[in-house]
Amino acid sequence: MLIRGGYEIGLKVEASTPLVAMLNVRPERFQDLRSPHAIMNDRGIPMQHYHDAFGNFCTRLTLPSGTTTISCNFLMHDSGLADIECPDAVQHEVADLPHEVLQYLLGSRYCETDHLSNIAWGLFGHIPAGWQRVRAIVDFVHRHLTYGYEHARATRTAYEAYNERVGVCRDFAHLAVALCRCMNIPARYCSGYLGDIGVEPLDVPMDFHAWFEAYLGGTWHSFDARHQVPRIGRILMACGRDAADTALTTAFGPLQLVSFRVLTEEVNVAGTQTSNSLAFAA
Repeated sequence: MLIRGGYEIGLKVEASTPLVAMLNVRPERFQDLRSPHAIMNDRGIPMQHYHDAFGNFCTRLTLPSGTTTISCNFLMHDSGLADIECPDAVQHEVADLPHEVLQYLLGSRYCETDHLSNIAWGLFGHIPAGWQRVRAIVDFVHRHLTYGYEHARATRTAYEAYNERVGVCRDFAHLAVALCRCMNIPARYCSGYLGDIGVEPLDVPMDFHAWFEAYLGGTWHSFDARHQVPRIGRILMACGRDAADTALTTAFGPLQLVSFRVLTEEVNVAGTQTSNSLAFAA
């Protein structure tokens, strides 16, 4: 299938402000692009690109005073298959993990393994290691947290989400990531596109989405504690230890979000929309 993705984001600053954006797709999806993926801005601001320590493709620019709109529109090929399930995927002994995976066992800014370790072992210590244990964590987080935009708070941590029992997709991902790490399962936070493809459209505006990946059986597998079931059409933008490593934009000075519009939709070969898409401006 083909998926059309993109966004328009309006940012206002009072003075010249450096900005780092993680609004590109991950390099491993470049081969699936069927049109250029080029970040544009409406003020002709020079932009530089680089790869960070987690392999994300990042963009640097300096916003001049006033409002700047950053945008992108692209077509991507997708298999059309739902998230792959591998019930036989094993959990590796820590001593056998690749060096580069070890960082995803550690506590981080939003995933406090020290606060959640005893809780995790009490909840999941009796579950067989591997895929079954991760599924148990996903199911628990899905039941434990109540979703709602009204619950959004940028500073909420996994432990706070566990205690408050509310959150948005990033909170679901943070809590699942932290619980996996407590059980010695490498887990990384993911951000990207996820449209309503193959499911009934949700009654919330289209937005970027957060999920997580667990390292089992020698590879990374996608899990989503917010939706709980396998989904079609994930487009990964960035991954890291938690949301601090994958922020859509990081401004080095005061900044106001004045508009925000995201698009993810399935299209047929003629380029016509074939699934419902939603967008919003704030």
